Amino acid sequence: MDSSDLGAIWLTLKLASVVTLLLLVAGTPVAWWLARTRSRLKGVVGAVVALPLVLPPTVLGFYLLLAMGPHGPVGRLTEALGLGLLPFTFPGLVIASVFYSLPFMVQPLQNAFEAIGERPLEVAATLRASPWDTFWSVVVPLARPGFMSGAVLAFAHTVGEFGVVLMIGGNIPDETRVVSVQIYDHVEALEYARSHWLAGCMVVFSFLVLLLLYTLKPQAARGGAR
Repeated sequence: MDSSDLGAIWLTLKLASVVTLLLLVAGTPVAWWLARTRSRLKGVVGAVVALPLVLPPTVLGFYLLLAMGPHGPVGRLTEALGLGLLPFTFPGLVIASVFYSLPFMVQPLQNAFEAIGERPLEVAATLRASPWDTFWSVVVPLARPGFMSGAVLAFAHTVGEFGVVLMIGGNIPDETRVVSVQIYDHVEALEYARSHWLAGCMVVFSFLVLLLLYTLKPQAARGGAR
């Protein structure tokens, strides 16, 4: 591996870390609302959140590119605020990745919140705990496996992105060139040995992620059975 490969790995880990943190903040209230609401909009919101699961990444990337471009609403807003345009920048890559990895955070959290049931919340209410205290003292500890699964899945999914990051970020060294794009460049240049190194790292990483998830599931089941 040379400096460009190491730079791509560092940028990928940085992107996945930032996206995971943002999804924990933004995805938690969405998952809590979906788990608790009886609104007729629940189905619509749930479908919107799950769209990246079925949409081709290039489709999502294309519309995000239009929205963040010079003629899009987001692009006009960022230019008016003096922030410039987001496409082909790291912040733009972060925003696109948040949208693309959203269901991988929200769905495990929603399942974890729904599994808690009403009884713990009712007990907390009888003890005069505020909704805020109840959430942090009761809900978060009980939903910890969901938080862990969501964080691992969101991180791993962001690491493996290709279509969206290529559409929004392009291929700028040390700015938007992540590991998946770097592998593509090596294959185009017929540099198969370098491709093998990076692709092998991705295979090992993916296996470790799945191993972690399958290790967490039995632990969560044992914890719920106590």
